[in-house]
Amino acid sequence: MKVSSSTSQNSSIKLLQITDTHLFAPSDGSLLSVNTYESFLAVVDAIKTEHVEFDAILATGDISQDHSEQSYRKFEQGIAPLQKPCFWLPGNHDYKPNMGSVIPSAQIEPIDHVLLGEHWQMILLDSQVVGVPHGRLSDQQLALLDSKLAEYPEKHTLVLLHHHPLLVGSHWLDQHSLKDADDFWQVVDKHNNVKAVLCGHIHQDMDKSHHGVRVLATPSTCVQFKPNSDDFALDHQAPGWRELELLDNGDIVTQVKRLKAGSFQPDFNSAGY
Repeated sequence: MKVSSSTSQNSSIKLLQITDTHLFAPSDGSLLSVNTYESFLAVVDAIKTEHVEFDAILATGDISQDHSEQSYRKFEQGIAPLQKPCFWLPGNHDYKPNMGSVIPSAQIEPIDHVLLGEHWQMILLDSQVVGVPHGRLSDQQLALLDSKLAEYPEKHTLVLLHHHPLLVGSHWLDQHSLKDADDFWQVVDKHNNVKAVLCGHIHQDMDKSHHGVRVLATPSTCVQFKPNSDDFALDHQAPGWRELELLDNGDIVTQVKRLKAGSFQPDFNSAGY
């Protein structure tokens, strides 16, 4: 599939990342006292109100919290007002058979490779290990990454997965990172066209560089995890999303935006979930 720029002024590609929505079948479903459906809709509303320009939506996992088919329907219905194609992948909380139940969809594209304009490609990887919170890339997923990087060596590349392939300095989160991340980086290092890796999972903003590749993570649309905390801890930051602009020369301009400070505060006495 190919996505083209929807603005005539330039040929850069603009993307919108919405991640870790943790939706439930019931509309009153809450995670750590935050109504995840309401916070998700508030993020979509803010994007519409700000008239954000973008060509596609990226949903990097943990779309559902309860595995239900209805939770994925809620996501599909929630993004409908944004009127752009959405590319999604599974997180550790997702149930792939029910993700597939909403396909075919007018918006959601369950594919693993996308050509973005004339200069970019996007590779979507499945890092889910069923039944556990950490991630791992199978031999098949690593082969997919290797083959697409080799097939389009001239394309600047954005790689998507749910789990963070770099440690973030929080012990409780880092034990749930991408296991065997060295295997992932060995494939990336074989090629010179990966510009950035984009993930979810850690419910916080991250922007680091590893081997010359930018590694980005994005706040959840619901609860936020406190950075640099070895034990489970929640942050006071509001739910958010990420906007990215992929420039023709391989550079990326990106920013995280959030709802109004104090929005959708969780139960700070929670010891986990």
